[in-house]
Amino acid sequence: MIRWRYGTVRAVRGGWRGCTELDLDVEARGGEDAFTCKGLAYDELVGAPRAGDRVLLNCNAIAKGLGTGGYALVIAVPDRLPEDAAETGHIVKARYTPMQAMRLAVDEDDSPHRAAVEGCEDLGGMPVVVADLHSALAPILAGIAATVPDARVAYVMTDGGSLPAWFSRQLDQLSDRLCTVVTAGQCFGGDLEATNVHNALIAARVVGGADVAVVAQGPGNLGTGTVWGFSGTAAGEAVNAAAVLGGRPVASLRISEGDARDRHRGISHHSMTAYGKVALAGADVPVPDELPAELEPRIKAQLGVLPDRHRLVETDCSGLVEAMEALPVRLSTMGRGLDRDRAYFVAAAAAGRHAGLLALSRD
Repeated sequence: MIRWRYGTVRAVRGGWRGCTELDLDVEARGGEDAFTCKGLAYDELVGAPRAGDRVLLNCNAIAKGLGTGGYALVIAVPDRLPEDAAETGHIVKARYTPMQAMRLAVDEDDSPHRAAVEGCEDLGGMPVVVADLHSALAPILAGIAATVPDARVAYVMTDGGSLPAWFSRQLDQLSDRLCTVVTAGQCFGGDLEATNVHNALIAARVVGGADVAVVAQGPGNLGTGTVWGFSGTAAGEAVNAAAVLGGRPVASLRISEGDARDRHRGISHHSMTAYGKVALAGADVPVPDELPAELEPRIKAQLGVLPDRHRLVETDCSGLVEAMEALPVRLSTMGRGLDRDRAYFVAAAAAGRHAGLLALSRD
């Protein structure tokens, strides 16, 4: 299940919050030649490797040519183990794997936030933008900021993709645009930890002071090409969670003009399944007022089969492209940028704009 290898750190390339990026010399094993590659270490799990350190590696991503990251992951620096953590939490994330991590969750007894979380009965109509992919986070934030520049926005990261929040460079680059990051379920490494999406949303509101929350999985979407076999079904469950807690769910559509796969052309089958079948509560569904001409009939036909419990909201997209171009991150979804899949990013930004308008109406 794991391609175990030993390697040596040739050089430290740099890093971002929670991560150290490395150049590695990987030792030969089992008839495989030695090779060089990039590596990634999560500092809080294994410490920060230095040049010359011998490291134990998981090379699955290298062997399979995975598109997200493509790193050899450092499992341990055997000759220089980090000090034991002093953290008081007892909530276990990545449970019963060799890398299970003990975290202090907002909803456990030892948390200073336990009383506030336990005492929150509902979200008071807080807009909750739900998206399928992590790449939607940046354009959603652009849409919110272009509409309500001073809005406090929390990101709730679900565990359909990367489990460590540290893997996302975007979270580091967008940190000044977020009031807090809450890692829910099995994922970890946020400013706050929660046992599930429900308490993560409550923490975003009562601990982070958020005006708007964005819920999406971390980088590394899992998809098999089957109707139900993708991690984005959790978007529908997030709609349900936001609704049952008295929030205002906003369903960000995954629309593509650049994806060659028919199941993702127009509105992706991911959105149609998550919002059309998994979400049992109604959501606002922002529809950009600019759609690719060649796909507009298809998109409108797809919108027509969404359940009546959802509310389609035509959304003004003026200024959103400029707002996205001003972001400090490079927009990318499945390797495509704004120039190759404008519709995807505009749809996500439109969801952010609508959420911003809802937040304004609550004031």
